[in-house]
Parts: sequence; C-alpha cells; structure tokens
Amino acid sequence: MEVLRTPDECFVGLPDWDYEPRYRSITADDGTVVRFHFVDVGAPDAAPVVLLHGNPSWSYLHRHMIRGLAERGHRVIAIDLIGHGRSDKPEDRSWYSVARHIDLLVQLIEAEDLSRVTLYCQDWGGIIGLCSLERLVDRVDRVVASNTGLPAGEGVNEFMAAWLRHSQSVEALDIPKLIQGGATRALTDAEAAAYGAPYPEPRYQAGPLEFPLLIPLQPDNPGVEHTKRAWSFLASWTKPFLTVFGSEDAAATKPGSHRKLQRVVPGAAGQDHAVIDGANHFIQEDASDELVDRIDAFISATPA
Repeated sequence: MEVLRTPDECFVGLPDWDYEPRYRSITADDGTVVRFHFVDVGAPDAAPVVLLHGNPSWSYLHRHMIRGLAERGHRVIAIDLIGHGRSDKPEDRSWYSVARHIDLLVQLIEAEDLSRVTLYCQDWGGIIGLCSLERLVDRVDRVVASNTGLPAGEGVNEFMAAWLRHSQSVEALDIPKLIQGGATRALTDAEAAAYGAPYPEPRYQAGPLEFPLLIPLQPDNPGVEHTKRAWSFLASWTKPFLTVFGSEDAAATKPGSHRKLQRVVPGAAGQDHAVIDGANHFIQEDASDELVDRIDAFISATPA
C-alpha cells in the first residue's frame, strides 16, 4: 500500500496559516508507519489545548482559534487526522477504521507526552477523541465537545443518508464547496481553496471518501463496539465536560447530540453549555472568537 504525502508547496501562501509544521511518525497496528502533522504554538509550559477536526476538513479550520487561544496564554496543539490535511494519506480506503484512528491518536498523545489536556473535538474529532478518553484518562483534564456525537447503531437519518449517497457517488469530493455548505459565513475564494490544498489529486482523498462509511450509524457497523464502549465510559466521566454547538448544524445539533451528552456525562452537570445562534456545522468558521472565549472561561472555571 502506498502512503501519500502532500507536497509542501501545496501549503504555501494559505491565508492566515503561517504556523510552523510539526511532525511525529507513528506505527499503526498493521506495521504501517504514518506521519502526523500538527501545530504546536503558545506557552510551551502551559497546559495544552488539543484541537481535533472532522471530515473533510483539516487543522486549517482551527486557524483563528489557534491564534486566539495562544494569545490567552494557552499552549495550543492542532492535529491533522491521518488521511487529512498535512498528515500522511494511506491510499487504500480499506486501511481506515475507527479502531485504527483511536489507536493512532492515543499513540500520538503518548509520544508527545501530553498531560493536563483540554480536549476540543468537533465532528469526527469527537468520535475518535471521545472513544480515546478511556485510554487517556490520566492525560485529559477536561473536554469540550462541539458539533459532534457518538452514534452507536441507532440508524441513518435523512441528512446522513443524503451525505452517504453523495460521498460514495463521486471520485473526489469538492471539499471547498462542502466546507462552505457547512458554514454560515461566506468564505473568501482563497479560504475555500485552502481546504482543498491537501488533496492535489483524487487519490489523496481515500480518507475523506472512506470516513462517511465509518460513521457508526448502522447496527452492524464495526465502529459501534467502540462508541458503545465510549458511552459506557462517559457515564463515569466526572471531570469537566462542556458542549458548545451551533444552532444551524444538521449533523449533530438538530438531532440533539449535545443534549444526550449532557444527560449521560456526569462531568457535564452544571457547566455553561451553549448553542451558538447562527453557527453551522463548521462552527470554527462561524464563531471562532466565541469558541476561544468559552474554552478560555471553561479552563479558568474548572482548575485541575
């Protein structure tokens, strides 16, 4: 299997993206060595805020949050999931799985020896991040869940059925168009193009194309065992847990994912949960300043 690596020149001149790339190679359970890309900025001795994106985005989605949180004195680490952004991209779609992505994320956080972590997870970042918590319990102090959820085989609603049909009917996703469709504010042409920068050819899109099939919606989906285990673990999670969702998000907010998290997770009790009016699925594009304010306030209000 070929592991693709987007040429560095694809990332030159992206608007508001002047962060120095950092890399860490991790060995997957099948022996495949893949290289993570991440941004690591801010006060090096501060407790890290780890930002996890979803599909089909990458850490460019967090560009304003990275700067805003660093200016508040936090260390900020924004990770590109394998198959996305500047991270490596195995070309074989069958290589991708929920279990493998959980293991890769855990290995990365352990290899970077991160502790006292505030974990911010949106979309797929939530599935992978929340399913990783049991193995990272001594490293994560608090969680912010944002436009995400943990489907566990409950079935496919109309919105997700449409996404599955579309994503599996094309050779390559129009990623700039998809990001704009999930944001309320109008992106500039250069911003929209930046989302497509990691994928110079269709063969670089194995991850974005396969991820929709990995969503644990159907009862027989292999990811269900991991999300069910995560729900059981979250029922005992007493550390601080905050939800910040966008009112216009059809994937998570409208089905009520935030309310289920608030009901199940003990650490969600009494927190200042929010639904940001007008913010869509890619909430980082619509409400980055408010997200920075809320994450900063949450950390201040919940000392480890």
